[in-house]
Amino acid sequence: MSTQLTDWNASAFADLAAATKAGRTILFAGAGLSMSVGLPSWKELIDYMRAELDVPADDPKSDVTYQTLAEYYRLRQGSIGPLRSWMDRTWSISEAKVRKSKIHELIVSLDFPILYTTNYDNNLEVAYKLHKREFVKITNVRDLTRASDGVPQIVKFHGDFSDDQSLVLTETDYFDRLEFNSPLDIKFRSDTLGRTLLFIGYSMSDLNIRLLLHRLWKTWQASGREKDRPHSFLFAHRPSPVQTAVLEQWGITVLTEDEPNPEAALLSFLTRLKKATEELKEPKG
Repeated sequence: MSTQLTDWNASAFADLAAATKAGRTILFAGAGLSMSVGLPSWKELIDYMRAELDVPADDPKSDVTYQTLAEYYRLRQGSIGPLRSWMDRTWSISEAKVRKSKIHELIVSLDFPILYTTNYDNNLEVAYKLHKREFVKITNVRDLTRASDGVPQIVKFHGDFSDDQSLVLTETDYFDRLEFNSPLDIKFRSDTLGRTLLFIGYSMSDLNIRLLLHRLWKTWQASGREKDRPHSFLFAHRPSPVQTAVLEQWGITVLTEDEPNPEAALLSFLTRLKKATEELKEPKG
């Protein structure tokens, strides 16, 4: 059973429901969403690269991030292509699993106008197709020309398996993105400046995203209108006090559910959000 919200969190949740009902909430989906339908964790990717590169896990010098391992992979193999192909095969989930996913069904039904994801897989796109909902996938600047009002956008912020050049996977890719000059970075700043953000399936450990959010916070601070900034939220299964305090400083409220596992908690949260939006009257104008 989900936990009872405090008065303060209940007020914040009501703001989220109202913004979602009005079509003012942008969903940002991380790896936890893909893992809910059976995709492997980052650990499996790391283990695979270690094996391919003959880097033993018990070597003290091998304690590196997956981005550094991917950089080493590209140096050794000459291309990230073989790794991308393995990821595409390994992280391919049947339509039947996506069809059974209540979490994906709720995401589609909540009718977010824009969905950002750092996931490379196509499970969100498959969910929209299965539920016969129109959408446009945005992976690069060319795709921006296909966006139109009233059609949900699925923005593959770290790339898509269909385009090797779009993948943000290696250390160099991440460092290049820290310049925040790519078309998708510019779009992100434009989309999010005046809207509510909701992060799900995401630990907020990604440095790129944290820096983007920090810069967004600084932009509002410099404007002198920080009090007018829309609320933003992170759903977390087991939030830490440290993360909660830092994110709160940046205007992001952490919400949670008292459920035994991450998938059940996320399902409970989205179910409650859907119910809350249905109980609201249609926004005027």
